[in-house]
Amino acid sequence: MNIRSAEKIGYSTIGKEVKRVDAVQKVTGQAKFVADFDMKGMLYGTLVLSRHARARVKYIDISSAKSLKGARAILTYKDIPGENQLGEVVSDMPCLVPEGDEVRYYGDVVALVAADTLKIANEAADMVRVEYEELEPVLTIEEALEGKNKVHPSGNIVISKKIRKGNVEIGFLHSDVIAEDDFYAHYQEHTYLETQGILAVFDDDCDLTIYGSMQCPYYVQEAVSKILNLPINRVRVIQVETGGAFGGKEDVPSYVAAQAALLAYHTRRPVLLVYSREADIQTTSKRHPIKSHYKIGLSKNGKINAIEVVAHMDVGAYATLSPIVMYRSLIHAAGAYDVPNVKVDIDGVYTNKVPCGAFRGFGTPQVFFAIESIVDEAAERLKVDPIELRLKNALRVGSRTATAHLLKESVGAVQTIEHVVKMSNYKTLKRHVARFNVKNRFKKQGIGVSHIIYGVSLGAAGQHLDAASALVQVHKDGSVSLHIGNTEMGQGARTVMTMIASEVLGQSMDRIHMANPDTSYVQDSGPTVASRTTVFSGNAIKEACGKIKQRMTEYFAKTRETSVNDVIFERGMVRTSDGAKRTSFDALARECDAANVKLIGTGWFRTPKLHWDPETGLGEAYITYAYATQIVVVEVDLLTGRTNVIEAHTSHDVGKKLNPVGLVGQVQGGFVQGMGYAISEDLKTDNGKILTDNFNTYIIPTVMDIPKKLEIDFVEDEFKTGPFGAKGIGEPSLMPTPAAIANAISNAIGKRIKRIPATPEYVMSLLR
Repeated sequence: MNIRSAEKIGYSTIGKEVKRVDAVQKVTGQAKFVADFDMKGMLYGTLVLSRHARARVKYIDISSAKSLKGARAILTYKDIPGENQLGEVVSDMPCLVPEGDEVRYYGDVVALVAADTLKIANEAADMVRVEYEELEPVLTIEEALEGKNKVHPSGNIVISKKIRKGNVEIGFLHSDVIAEDDFYAHYQEHTYLETQGILAVFDDDCDLTIYGSMQCPYYVQEAVSKILNLPINRVRVIQVETGGAFGGKEDVPSYVAAQAALLAYHTRRPVLLVYSREADIQTTSKRHPIKSHYKIGLSKNGKINAIEVVAHMDVGAYATLSPIVMYRSLIHAAGAYDVPNVKVDIDGVYTNKVPCGAFRGFGTPQVFFAIESIVDEAAERLKVDPIELRLKNALRVGSRTATAHLLKESVGAVQTIEHVVKMSNYKTLKRHVARFNVKNRFKKQGIGVSHIIYGVSLGAAGQHLDAASALVQVHKDGSVSLHIGNTEMGQGARTVMTMIASEVLGQSMDRIHMANPDTSYVQDSGPTVASRTTVFSGNAIKEACGKIKQRMTEYFAKTRETSVNDVIFERGMVRTSDGAKRTSFDALARECDAANVKLIGTGWFRTPKLHWDPETGLGEAYITYAYATQIVVVEVDLLTGRTNVIEAHTSHDVGKKLNPVGLVGQVQGGFVQGMGYAISEDLKTDNGKILTDNFNTYIIPTVMDIPKKLEIDFVEDEFKTGPFGAKGIGEPSLMPTPAAIANAISNAIGKRIKRIPATPEYVMSLLR
């Protein structure tokens, strides 16, 4: 495919290597995170948490805590002026559990404390006495499905979804090889470096401002408005520097903000609520555990005829974002293949454990682990190379996805497979691994492959939220201010938005500044999730800048007596094509300002209408798709079960590389996070209590664990609706890795990995 390079079409910023715009502030410690705030009269908040997986709250006694010197507020459900229910999709989670109601997991919040110091706040929290009647908890998916005990009165099944494409019975009937197996993907903790944190401040007009570490300011605004019974225009939310999120700061900050806002409401003083690491891990959402049964049927020529999936997702005590996560699990369950017959059934079930919610990949790493494992099983049965099998069934222009979505453009799936084969020198790599295994008795190497598809945007089920706004202002000195509703949380959005504005306006990047999101500036732009920020906010920025550029162009053409079609903006200059008439962007901005030319513009991008039938699960599930293929090499110690990832090659179809350096950084980070999910991040619980509640016991990869060879490549198959042809990368960067590593371990030890993480203990159990 002929991909136009940035140089050939004259881009001055897009596709070039640039310095990250917030790098200096973050590296030097100038960036201000929520825990860095210190206001006059500020109080410190903390939580009174349930210590039972399931129990009825009989009585809450705050009298002793209130008498503690320096304790300024001890609040229970009785102190909530608005609604005591939270939840972005299902309002099933109390802000504070009332007397007479049940705590539904070890970590439910029963009371709040604000005090002069954090030490006093914690002492007061310990003095709150709660009398419980313990109840039998529901702790497994099997117990939830049995239904003996109900987590909620409505029952234990939160939601069910399905796909019915073709006829799987006929597909299996016409198949020469059938493989089926059970798989399990466990929890994963986000392990963002900065824990949840909110500062709530009331001003003299009784307006509330929330400063916080978050992904979705508008979620927070709506939740706080509801809890305090305030109109939305009296609640202002400003995102501050956010030290990582990965989905864990999508809906959770709404709960944290509601808690901080309640304390500020009653004390009329600023309240800072920052979770400890232990409280953060114990109470906040995780990646969903998913148990699944997969069945695949293929012809002897390697064509996949049918895929059948039955899966159950552990939602935890409250629904949070699970219905939306499940939608993505459903759509991606059959993988990145052109399959005529697909049947998927997936249920989400309540248990009395920590709620699960958004996490990078959003319900897809779990199902990709399963589908890619069963595809490898099928390749073994057919005695064909796993790359060959994936290439034969890969999606192309004209193919239809598992939901029968006809793909008309930007389908770089095949190219990603071809690229990793070339990058890894695949045939030679296989010979090298085979020689290693012959020579070594107690260490074995294995090669693993995975191939994924990822729907960019919130999709058909989230179309009502899938839009974004931008506000751009060119100031009289030529400097430019950008405002968007999506957030920078470490992924590099601020740099990409600055690049887009620079490219459109022709102004230097160092003259452009993007502020943190503030709900008083722009309209609700939906959540910063689904790898949608570049497409949605990028298009909105492009439109807003385009409007301003058009007015500046018209002014330049009129005052210089030239055609608007002959005006060029580039590298901080504005000129005619022959260069005879020229001025700096800064000077033109001063002229336009003096002439009352409008130098402020808004942009708005919304998802194209998608047609999808929830009854059959068929239709246009997303506006476009990203694709990736990965090959990894692992080395397994047969005496200890320990796995080391020693080599990795990955290729991603990103549509168009806007910021190549940023793309590499995203894929590096996503790979390491996916590697942790694959082999080490084993969240352990006991009767609903999380035992691995800090970084001493919850094991994440370190720099010493990263493979010495991590090769990254990009396919550019442009998406015409994306800004300059771009798609998303944030979530696809992680998604192929757990499956590829699991397949590599299976290849090394000759036993199928059926659960992740594949810890040394689990690997040893297979070897025995």
